Amino acid sequence: MTQKHTFHIHGMHCHSCVLMIESELGDLSHVSHVKSSLRQCSLEIIGDFGNKSPEQIAEELSQPLKKHGYAISIDKHIKKTKWTDFKIAVPIALAFAVFFVILQKLGIVNLVNAENVTYGTAFIIGIIASLSTCMAVVGGLVLSMSATFAKEGDKVKPQLMFHIGRLLSFFLLGGVIGAIGAAFTLNTSATFILGLIIAIVMLVLGVNLLDVFHWTKKLQPAMPKFIAKHAQGVSKLNHTLTPVLVGIATFFLPCGFTQSMQLYTLTTGSFMSGGLTMFAFALGTLPVLVLISFSSFSIHNSSKAGIFFKTAGLIVIMFALFNLINSLAVIGFIPPLFNF
Repeated sequence: MTQKHTFHIHGMHCHSCVLMIESELGDLSHVSHVKSSLRQCSLEIIGDFGNKSPEQIAEELSQPLKKHGYAISIDKHIKKTKWTDFKIAVPIALAFAVFFVILQKLGIVNLVNAENVTYGTAFIIGIIASLSTCMAVVGGLVLSMSATFAKEGDKVKPQLMFHIGRLLSFFLLGGVIGAIGAAFTLNTSATFILGLIIAIVMLVLGVNLLDVFHWTKKLQPAMPKFIAKHAQGVSKLNHTLTPVLVGIATFFLPCGFTQSMQLYTLTTGSFMSGGLTMFAFALGTLPVLVLISFSSFSIHNSSKAGIFFKTAGLIVIMFALFNLINSLAVIGFIPPLFNF
């Protein structure tokens, strides 16, 4: 007999979580409808659960989600912020800032130039993105694809095709976005507005990583759900070119970091600059995605996850504020504050 239940979900952080949860539970044979809400951290599900109690159903549904760091219950979970994590996170973030100022002076990476996000900066943002909750859905895609091909005894080749396809597609699609920006010939005001949007998106992403102000989750931009679902569905195909298609599909998944870099490439006005920026970003995500490909690596299940995410959040907020302050300086709204 078909039943409808509403549960609470613990562990949701962004729109990627919505996609991941709906995909995992939607694959269950006895489930006919799944809808999750990031704003309410809730789950509406319809299926044939027999004579099981709501508690038993919640436990059953939690099983396929545990590997992604989610849990389902009938009671709303009141999450307590671990402020003690900041005692370690703040010094690490400050040390990171000092390190990058040194690199800035050496000319290795330009962290605080509002007119140009260098490839080094894009690479670092890629590293942070790969370890954030926003990339959980990409990790899920990799694991899903790995499982599909592993059944046929092919473990290495699909992974190589995925990562090569991902890097090449980020370069080509990033280049297309850069070329589109050239067609619009953005003036100083338009570039500033776009830069302001990027700074705000990054600020929201950073605050979300702190996991302190939960209302900011709903402010995070997301790829239209139907596009993201089609992109994720590619991983379920069983075809020689599937790994390459999955790599291309990750460009369209709901990761705020990816979207902020896509917005930036629009301001480059160049196919090559846009392509290399997105390539550097994708290259930054490569080490962690390779770890996921060949292991069960997950930062979310670590006992130090809270410290890591708060550190990453502070660093992302630093990126956002530096770019915001320097964007305001470029248009003459405020005097330059950073002279390296």
